[in-house]
Amino acid sequence: MANLSFKFFSSIHVAMYKLSGGRLGTRVLGVSILLLTVKGRKTGKQRTTPLMYFRDGDNILLVASKGGHPRHPEWYVNLAANPDVMVQIGPEKLPMRASTASDEEKSRFWPQIVRTYKGYEEYQRKTTRNIPVVILKRR
Repeated sequence: MANLSFKFFSSIHVAMYKLSGGRLGTRVLGVSILLLTVKGRKTGKQRTTPLMYFRDGDNILLVASKGGHPRHPEWYVNLAANPDVMVQIGPEKLPMRASTASDEEKSRFWPQIVRTYKGYEEYQRKTTRNIPVVILKRR
């Protein structure tokens, strides 16, 4: 049931973000939100997900936490199979290429990430999987 609620609210968020040209939905609970569009690994269809993001210079960082769930989020699995993605931040649409941060890179990014959103520390404690940090670079 929680998954259906999440999908429902995510679809409303995506629609609001897109229909407003990126004027609405860019901040939720004080954190920055982007739209990530990835190609489905099985269907080939474009899938869009609203996600919290962080900056590292010109790069964008995403956290594949799924709230500490034992499995990776679908967007991450799709992105791993198809790393060329589209990102919308406000009105700007950016073609980007995704890669998973190495353990060394993650250890550098993680303190900034948890300072911005402390929930990630709890999510990492809840799960045995190493929550991936994704690095997006402009294509």
